[in-house]
Amino acid sequence: MNPLAAILVRDMRIAVRVGGGALMGVLFFLVVVTLTPFAIGPDLALLKRIGPAILWLAALLASLLALDRMFAADHDDGSLDLILMGRAPLELVVAVKGIAHWLTTGLPLVLAAPLIGLFLNLDAPAEAALVLTLLVGTPALTFIGLIGAAIAVTLRRGGLLLAVIVLPLTVPVLIFGVAAANAAVIGPVPFGTPFTILCALTLASLVVGPFAAAAALRQEME
Repeated sequence: MNPLAAILVRDMRIAVRVGGGALMGVLFFLVVVTLTPFAIGPDLALLKRIGPAILWLAALLASLLALDRMFAADHDDGSLDLILMGRAPLELVVAVKGIAHWLTTGLPLVLAAPLIGLFLNLDAPAEAALVLTLLVGTPALTFIGLIGAAIAVTLRRGGLLLAVIVLPLTVPVLIFGVAAANAAVIGPVPFGTPFTILCALTLASLVVGPFAAAAALRQEME
């Protein structure tokens, strides 16, 4: 487990040092949410109704910011070849890199969501439900993004291709994440129904994502 722990620590340090890491994602998250009231006007009821969708869209776009660097840095310095030849299973290495990405990108967004939700006129119960959906759903965004990052690793300008690959795959997560948050804010659908499906999507991505990304890496590096 020592090599996996070393990869986790290394990737978290790189994420913080290169491009601002968590700060960049939170600032992007904040900019998107704070500009929305200026765009739609001072309608507090409308802000509360569309608030969950805005926060989820901002979280999705913020999670894409660092995806293109997840494997690109290892490919550029040659360490990806060493990882492929190492003793640790590639699927576990990919999963660890996904965890590092979520800890430095997804988790800060979850922690910032209660404060940012105040800009959208969300009350405490609604914010609690929204934070819960983000906590459960953002890992799915990361582990789905692993697949796109692995496919685009050998491309010099793979950012656009990465977005084209990842965004359609994240649509179910976005739909049920927003549905669960809306159920807690305005109803009438019970919160548990879409939230359970969101949990299932996250569990499926945690299993499928590392295996699909590892297969893509092996294919790309051959």
